[in-house]
Amino acid sequence: MTDLSTQPLDELNLDEAARPKAPPVPEATDIHRRQGGQLAAIHRHYLREMGQIGAVLARIEARDAPPEQLKQLVLSLDMAENFRAFGSLCGRECQVLKFHHDIESADMFPRIEAAGGGRFREVVAKLKAEHEVVHELIIRLSRAADALAASPSEANFVAAGNTFRKLEEVVRSHFGYEETELAEAIGYYLGSI
Repeated sequence: MTDLSTQPLDELNLDEAARPKAPPVPEATDIHRRQGGQLAAIHRHYLREMGQIGAVLARIEARDAPPEQLKQLVLSLDMAENFRAFGSLCGRECQVLKFHHDIESADMFPRIEAAGGGRFREVVAKLKAEHEVVHELIIRLSRAADALAASPSEANFVAAGNTFRKLEEVVRSHFGYEETELAEAIGYYLGSI
């Protein structure tokens, strides 16, 4: 595990150019690919939730509301209980996203590696490394949201917004890579998720 805590926000990237391609699974059928595509449906849920948060940030940036009203705006969303329970900008969704990644890293990825005879080792290693970047951004967003809640200043709002946007950018890229490279393997080796 790499210590990402000291890297500047703009350097927390996924190095997309270094992403290995998954080997084909010649035995996979269209049914397997559809089963593996269930991962995309799960990911779309997370992206919708992130979109709601992004809409709140955009509203404040457009000066429809001052940064001091972020908490009230966020609490007016359907996700209000999540924010109340976890007290952060990302709330329960970030916790669930981390849990999703933990399950992938601890269960799904090792099963694909084993069933695929190690052919997916490089892709799995890259995905796990990307999980570390996502998790670091979740930690930073939680801290930025805490700072914003403690002091709803323009500077703290900008910091939280920048961190959220970076997280959203990284998550979108990571999800796309994971879905593209593992759909066949998930469907064929795991049946579905």
